[in-house]
Amino acid sequence: MSEHHSDDAPTAGRELLQIFKILRFTLIVTIVILALWLLGDVLMVVFAATLFAVILHGLARILRDKARVPYQLAVGLVALIILIAIGALFYFSGPQISDQFVKLKQALITQYSQLRSQMGTSTWGQFALDHLPKSLGGNEQGSGASLGAGLANSVTGILSSAFGLLGTIAVILIAGLYFALSPAIYVDGLLRLVPESHRPTARKLVLTAGTTLWSWTIGQAFDMLAVGLASGIGLGFLGVPLAMALGVVAGLCNFIPYIGAILGAIPAVLIALSQGTRTGLMVAGLYCVIQFLEGNVLAPLIQRHAVHMPPALAILAQTVFGTILGVPGLILASPLTAALLAIGDTATAPLEEKMRTGETMGDSPLSHDGAD
Repeated sequence: MSEHHSDDAPTAGRELLQIFKILRFTLIVTIVILALWLLGDVLMVVFAATLFAVILHGLARILRDKARVPYQLAVGLVALIILIAIGALFYFSGPQISDQFVKLKQALITQYSQLRSQMGTSTWGQFALDHLPKSLGGNEQGSGASLGAGLANSVTGILSSAFGLLGTIAVILIAGLYFALSPAIYVDGLLRLVPESHRPTARKLVLTAGTTLWSWTIGQAFDMLAVGLASGIGLGFLGVPLAMALGVVAGLCNFIPYIGAILGAIPAVLIALSQGTRTGLMVAGLYCVIQFLEGNVLAPLIQRHAVHMPPALAILAQTVFGTILGVPGLILASPLTAALLAIGDTATAPLEEKMRTGETMGDSPLSHDGAD
C-alpha cells in the first residue's frame, strides 16, 4: 500500500506542475492581449521610437568607425545631419511639394466625382454603386466616410494631420534620440526584468531583434527610394500632372510592403484617367512594371543583405496589426513582424531535413541527378 501511495505522489506532482505551466502560459497570453488592447497606441509609439533609435544607432556606428569619433558625438552628428537635410528639403522644395499635394487632393476629389457620375450612367456601374457601402464610395448604408474623401485625406494625410501628430512625432524623435545615445542602459534594464537563468537567451534575442530591424530599415529605404524615383520619372515621361507628388506618395506608401504598392498606385491611376482612358491604362501598366521589377529584381538583391519575409505572412500581419492597433499597426506591421520572425528563428531549433515538407508539397527545387 505504501509503495502505491509513493508512486502516486510524483504523478500528482507532475500533473500539478503541468497545470501550473498551462495556467502561467494562459495568464501571460491574457496579459499580452490586454496590453495590446489597452495600451496599443502607447506600444506603437514605443516601437516607433525604438525603430528610430535603431536607425540612429546604425548610422552612428558607421560614422564612428569611419571618422573615429566617440559614439555619443556620432549620434549627435547623425541627428544634426538628418535635421539639416529635412530642413533643406522643406526650405528649397517644401512650397512646391505642398502646392502639389494640395492640387493632388483637389484633383482626386474631382476625379472621384467624375468617375462616380460615369458609373451611374451604366447598368453595371449603378449596380456596383448600389451594393457598395458608403465607406467604399457606394450608395449602400454603412458606417464610415465616402471613398473620395477618405482617399483624398489619406493621400494628403502628411499635410492635413501634421499638426495633430506633431506631439506624438516629437515624443518618438526625442525618445528615439535618448535610446540611441545610451542603448546599453535601456537594454540592460530590460534584461534585469528577466529571470537570471534566462538572461543569456534574452540578451541574444534582443540583439537579434535590433540587428534585424536595422537590416529591414536599410533594405526598405533603398526600396522606397527606387520606387519613388521610378514612379515620379515614369509619370513625368507619360505627361501625368503632379508627377513629383505622386512619386513621393508611391515611395512613402512602399514602406508598407504589398498593400502599399496598391495604395500608391490608386491616386496616380485616378489622376491619369482624367487625361483619358489610354493614359490611365499606361499609368497602370507603368506601376505594374515597377512593382514587377521591384519584386523580382530589386527585392531579391536587397534580401541578400536584409530580411526575407514571406508575402502571405506579411499581408496577414498587416491585416492583424491594422485591425488591432489601427493605422499605426498597419504602418509598423512589417518591421514588427520582421523582428518577431528573427526572435522566433533564434529561439527555436532548426527543422531537421527529414521533417521538411518541401519535397512533399512539391515546391522544392527539381533534382538534376537524372540529367547527369
